[in-house]
Amino acid sequence: MDTRARKLLTALEQKAETLGFAGLRVAAADSIPGADERLRTFLERGYHGTMGWMQETEDRRASPRALWPEVRSVLMLAMNYGPDDAPENHPLAHLDNPETAGISVYARHRDYHDVIKGRLKELASFLVSRAGGDVKVFVDTAPVMEKPLAQAAGLGWQGKHTNLVSRELGSWFFLGSIFTTLELPPSGQEQDHCGRCRACLDCCPTDAFPAPYQLDARRCISYLTIEHKGPIPLEFRKAMGNRIYGCDDCLAACPWNKFAQSACEVKLIARRDLTNPDLTDLLDLDDASFRNLFSGSPIKRIGRNRFLRNVLIAAGNSGQPHLLAKVEAILGDPDPDVRGAAVWAYRQLAHEEDWTARKDAALSLETDDQVRNEWLQ
Repeated sequence: MDTRARKLLTALEQKAETLGFAGLRVAAADSIPGADERLRTFLERGYHGTMGWMQETEDRRASPRALWPEVRSVLMLAMNYGPDDAPENHPLAHLDNPETAGISVYARHRDYHDVIKGRLKELASFLVSRAGGDVKVFVDTAPVMEKPLAQAAGLGWQGKHTNLVSRELGSWFFLGSIFTTLELPPSGQEQDHCGRCRACLDCCPTDAFPAPYQLDARRCISYLTIEHKGPIPLEFRKAMGNRIYGCDDCLAACPWNKFAQSACEVKLIARRDLTNPDLTDLLDLDDASFRNLFSGSPIKRIGRNRFLRNVLIAAGNSGQPHLLAKVEAILGDPDPDVRGAAVWAYRQLAHEEDWTARKDAALSLETDDQVRNEWLQ
């Protein structure tokens, strides 16, 4: 690497650090040649579930140059969002208290898209001011294969759970990318350091990993609670426990997270009201209160109905009779997905005689087939 390039990268790393990034590495635009075949296999097996946008963007997602032919280098950046050491902030603390709800660590604070994209734009402007060229910035809403690119750049490697793992950062970090027409020296690819460890695979509540380094999203609680529309498949409801938005089990199990760092960006520090919230409070949410509670949060994008569907599954799994009145009040909700989930939760919590009496009356009025099926199961 010549002196000029070294100075530029050093300046970029320093600027990135002041912007809150924990790591910056560079990959060549053609550094993930096998990623397109792996993506095609993933799609052919149907592992993407109902995420049709993955098929629609397959060609552009295959490589950076397919998305932007002029790109020559990709800057990959990491920003920590890890929880602190307080027991209540442990990623799986909710599992010890079924009256609470589990929200994935990444969603307990401001929407990371808003936080990171602005910082990426500032860093990209800094790059252009120093070296010229054209740039584009991306945070995972665009068809960019961030994880393979991050491994090619040396930020970490894709573990057996398919998430990125770093020897310095663990795995609680977001990724962002800056595409540039400049030819920058690559940082060098990171190697796999999973070894024989199977912790992430063995802890999955729904057996979402057909094999190491493969994920079937259709079985993943993160997919089921966020991307999946309609009723939660019956076979996964008990396994969901009280996880209502995302699932951190495979990340929390990874031994490399002993090196993880707590979030230092104020906007990415967990909100107290989104850390193990009470199911009792969440069952009261109407559309207005949902929007108010999750203003500025990534949770807002799934809407009140899908969110309440998830909360009702958690209520049904809670074994807490005092939640029955809350669930019963939702049996008449206008949305069939919510209503159906309420029926299932009511079935788990109610006495048999109450269930039987309620069932006959409900079936005489219910016109939605999927809700009727819930009563008939």
